[in-house]
Amino acid sequence: DGIFDALKNTAIIHKSGGGTGFSFSRIRPKNDIVKSTMGVASGPVSFMKIFDAATEQIKQGGRRRGANMGILRVDHPDIEEFITCKADMKTLQNFNISVGATEEFMKALKNDTTYKLINPRNGQVTSEVSAKKIFQEICQQAWTTGDPGMVFLDRINQYNPTPQLGEIESTNPCGEQPLLPYESCNLGSINLGHFVKGYPQSPKIDWEGLAETVKLATRFLDDVIDANAFPLKEIERITKANRKTGLGVMGWADMLIMLGIPYDSEEGLNVASQVAEFINYHSKLESIELAKERGSFPAFKGSIYDSEQPTLPFSGRVFGKNVDLNRPPLDWQSVKEGIRKYGLRNADTITIAPTGTISMIAGASSGIEPLFAVAYVKKVSVGEFPEVNPLFQEVAKRLDFYSDDLMMKVSRAGKLEGINEVPDEVKRLFKTALEIDVHYHVAMQAAWQAFVDNAVSKTINMRNSATVDEVAKAYLEAYELGCKGITIYRDGSRSVQVLYTGSTAEQKNEQKKEVTKEAGGILPEARPSVLSGMTIKMKTDSGNLYVTINEKDGRMFEVFTTLGKSGAAIAAFTEAIGRLISLSLRIGADPNAIIKELVGIRGGEPVWQEGEKILSVPDAIGKALSKYMELKSGKVESQKPLVSLSLEKSQEGHEGLEDDSWGYGNPTCPECGSPLIVSEGCMTCPVCGWSKCERGRTDLGAAFLN
Repeated sequence: DGIFDALKNTAIIHKSGGGTGFSFSRIRPKNDIVKSTMGVASGPVSFMKIFDAATEQIKQGGRRRGANMGILRVDHPDIEEFITCKADMKTLQNFNISVGATEEFMKALKNDTTYKLINPRNGQVTSEVSAKKIFQEICQQAWTTGDPGMVFLDRINQYNPTPQLGEIESTNPCGEQPLLPYESCNLGSINLGHFVKGYPQSPKIDWEGLAETVKLATRFLDDVIDANAFPLKEIERITKANRKTGLGVMGWADMLIMLGIPYDSEEGLNVASQVAEFINYHSKLESIELAKERGSFPAFKGSIYDSEQPTLPFSGRVFGKNVDLNRPPLDWQSVKEGIRKYGLRNADTITIAPTGTISMIAGASSGIEPLFAVAYVKKVSVGEFPEVNPLFQEVAKRLDFYSDDLMMKVSRAGKLEGINEVPDEVKRLFKTALEIDVHYHVAMQAAWQAFVDNAVSKTINMRNSATVDEVAKAYLEAYELGCKGITIYRDGSRSVQVLYTGSTAEQKNEQKKEVTKEAGGILPEARPSVLSGMTIKMKTDSGNLYVTINEKDGRMFEVFTTLGKSGAAIAAFTEAIGRLISLSLRIGADPNAIIKELVGIRGGEPVWQEGEKILSVPDAIGKALSKYMELKSGKVESQKPLVSLSLEKSQEGHEGLEDDSWGYGNPTCPECGSPLIVSEGCMTCPVCGWSKCERGRTDLGAAFLN
């Protein structure tokens, strides 16, 4: 009953515009005996699919589907099934998933020993497994698809402000807000770019203005708790008991640029420590003032604050090389004395939450993320126009290297690397996410986490060429540096993987040489009068597409492509693709090379077919050819085809789109068709602001299932 009550509550929360987080760790493992029926349990992953299907049917707030976080403890017997539950990139598309790592697991991993898997029904040990083996599976799957992330459960509970109310088992959908069962938190963000004065001549942080804004925002978020209409009584009860608020930031990259400090520097890490500590300090002072006026949060008694020397819910570790920012002194002892005397209005006050859409509205960089692109090309009905970071434009004009041609060049590349017209010191300052070393991504998250009560929403962005070992290194470094969780995304890893026959690089190079002989060197093979084949029907935004593939001597020989009801222009374009594919096949081109060129091309409105996203007519043709190759290989539908483990950039016709450019190989925005990026743990469009999982400023309903 508990599971389906949770399902009903999820529907209510999503309908009201909230997101949900779940711990599935209390569900008995697969094949466990159910005494009441003498049957066997289906396990947590099967129930996740039920929640996913329900989410698919419920539009969040009447606009779009809600978002979910699914967490399973690493010592659950079904942990390996959970790790790979999104491997096909079709299942559980409405879930982010994370493995709940324990201290026992991390110690076993460090010592290369086994750890125990425990049946949550009775607490009995079912088996022991190598920690290294499980960790390698986590890293391999994260490298392939971006899931699962990791959350460090014991560390989260080390800083749980109200342990007397229970253990924290889950988070909200993007992972930045660890929450008790049914607890919610309302979130808000300060634009740090507005608190640099004297730019560009003598930039300094406006500490006085920042302190006043922090106090005002803390008071505002406390008001929201009382003004809010909660969808469930259980949510209202626990939320008002703890009164957690989550004040965060955006415009962090903008602030660093204006201060002239590179994101990937020891100085940058130190500025993060100083700013994060300052914000938390003044939020706590204001929460004490609110406690004087309105009383402490009801669950204060028994909390970490309820002592002669109150404990604060963060580590306070300072990162990086010290930078003199003329920051006013902070007296944390006076904060503790204020809490002891007056109490505290809010159990937590600081969270670094996603700001995808609101940061675009504010014209600010996203959260604590670096820039994802210095510029991009915006396509509208009347042409293409460069959208350039305003700070970069200002610097280019001030240093006298600005030109319209340069702005378009930068827009097409998205980054400054390799653009000779831009001075090196400017390139250093405007490094983009995929140019920044993974260490600095993780260290920046850790620097903020050290002074954040809750957690930090940040994506550790990796180039497409990153290795599984680099993923493992990032996960271990996040743990060592004090993060509460980590999410990585290897650029392009969620794009469709094309069929791959396993031919060696040398064979591919030889084939390439053959098909690139000078014109006139190769004539297409003559077509027999009779050929047999098959026709595959595909959905596209331009109508149904019929791809007919004919064979000769057991190999793909020619392709005919026809759209159903469509205009003359798109029909001609589609026919032309088929003719060119046929010509390529008849001069000996590898079908897999053709598929690789077509799959992933974007255009128009994406549509879904049998759980697979179709991005455009060319993409549909490529996927039809891939389906043909799978059928011909004799594999049944449920089996995965052999896939390549890397995406190679096209050799021609894709200037500026390389495997380390932003958005390479990524899915496209359903609103505007631009490449999506993964920012703050969520698929986001940097052009129009669409976000797969960003909610309103209130996150509702982290829950566990019994």
